[in-house]
Amino acid sequence: MNNLIAPGAQLLDPNVLARIGNLEMRAKGVVEGFIQGLHRAPNLGASTDFAEHRPYMPGDDTRRVDWRLFARTDRHYVKEFEADTNTNFVVFLDVSRSMAFGNKMQYACTLAACLAYFSSLQRDRVGLVTFAQKVVDYVPPSAKHLRLVLHSLDNAERGIPKEPVAVSTRYRQLFQRMSDTVRRRSMIAIISDLYEEPEDVVSAVNTLRGRGNDIMVLHVLDPRERQFPFEQAGMFVDLESGETMPIIPDYLRDEYQKLMRTHIDTLGRRLGSHNVDYGQFDTSQPMDRALFKFLGARNRFERARKVG
Repeated sequence: MNNLIAPGAQLLDPNVLARIGNLEMRAKGVVEGFIQGLHRAPNLGASTDFAEHRPYMPGDDTRRVDWRLFARTDRHYVKEFEADTNTNFVVFLDVSRSMAFGNKMQYACTLAACLAYFSSLQRDRVGLVTFAQKVVDYVPPSAKHLRLVLHSLDNAERGIPKEPVAVSTRYRQLFQRMSDTVRRRSMIAIISDLYEEPEDVVSAVNTLRGRGNDIMVLHVLDPRERQFPFEQAGMFVDLESGETMPIIPDYLRDEYQKLMRTHIDTLGRRLGSHNVDYGQFDTSQPMDRALFKFLGARNRFERARKVG
């Protein structure tokens, strides 16, 4: 994992800054006006374990200003402790070749940006892992890393790994390795088109959940992947493996739709049975509505689990 270094110097490029600003504005436009958050607010001041500094904001308790740091920097910073920050929030974003179909990658990156922006508003530490057949990029969770997360998402949105992916082993092996980067209990959002067997997905997710992490799985699909509306017979390409096969859509459409419904239903049922929040995101649907619906359902499930 030595190559997992968060980007920084490239942020000085005006073109990069413009793209990141656009991504941030898209996220802000979706998130503003939401009532429910990703989780409840923390109990402030319940821990004496120092976490990090953040800039002073109007209304902050002046007793928490680090005056020694002010003497060195002539700037006001507030000390934050472990209980002051809500949680670590890390997005695991699938950037494999199948995500290049339609506008899935752009939709997924905007979705990731929305969640990171939302979490940052709650003063969480935000981080990001992008992955295909291996980890592509890693931004460690920090209260100061929102811009680095957006920079990495911009890179992901503009380029997809071109090498084939070993689908049968990708999630389980990768998630096991990535779980080592999440050293403290975290909230993890997995964004992917989930082109693996449901049992393999659940097994992989459980390698993260087993450490006490709060997991949500956001399933992003192009509507054509659900409906298979193609008319012309021809050679279809598996974007993950690169394998081609001749297909006559009219002969396979009903069977394909049935298999897809079964796949989606099984994913939702199996993940739900492990207390993993699962949501479907159709790229043809407005993201604000889909995200609002998902977060609302997540809050209801959280209350139900506590009552149960």
